[in-house]
Amino acid sequence: MIETRVLTGDDLTAALDDVARLRITVFRDWPYLYDGDLAYERDYLRAYQSPGAVVVAALDAGRVVGAATGAPMTDHAADFAAAFAHRPEPLEQIFYCAESVLLPEYRGHGLGHAFFDAREGHARALGHRYCAFCSVIRPVDHPARPADYRSLDGFWRKRGYEKLPGAIASFTWRDVGDAAETRKDLQFWMRPL
Repeated sequence: MIETRVLTGDDLTAALDDVARLRITVFRDWPYLYDGDLAYERDYLRAYQSPGAVVVAALDAGRVVGAATGAPMTDHAADFAAAFAHRPEPLEQIFYCAESVLLPEYRGHGLGHAFFDAREGHARALGHRYCAFCSVIRPVDHPARPADYRSLDGFWRKRGYEKLPGAIASFTWRDVGDAAETRKDLQFWMRPL
């Protein structure tokens, strides 16, 4: 039986190393191909120590097997302000549903919905009017794309999210097998709450 638990405050802080390890493991696969390390992760995850942040943890016998993070978009303004500069929605009204990471053997059992439900509920409780997230953009003919890859676009659309035209963020990271970091574009999706 998999349990989901909403973590904030000290409980959230205590779970960040587990989230970091999951990000390194899960994002190593397509489409992220992220070759991460714990030091970078710890620095990145500091944004989730804000008062409005949340981690939704999926636990199997007490072991964290999945996690979804979220925080007010203003906690990420330096990274995302440019992507939303042309949008009418103020950043203060947007809750950022950052990553959802789940070990492969736990997928397909409704945890993705539980992750979004909990983060959207948290965002509503904080008074946000929108939830947004971003997904990495990779070419369809990328040589590392698995033949059986199934996009999550349909899942996100069923939850009411739509791509925001022109809302693109850029980040750099090192792909698995590469010697240096390269810039990647990420497409924002959003829905009203």
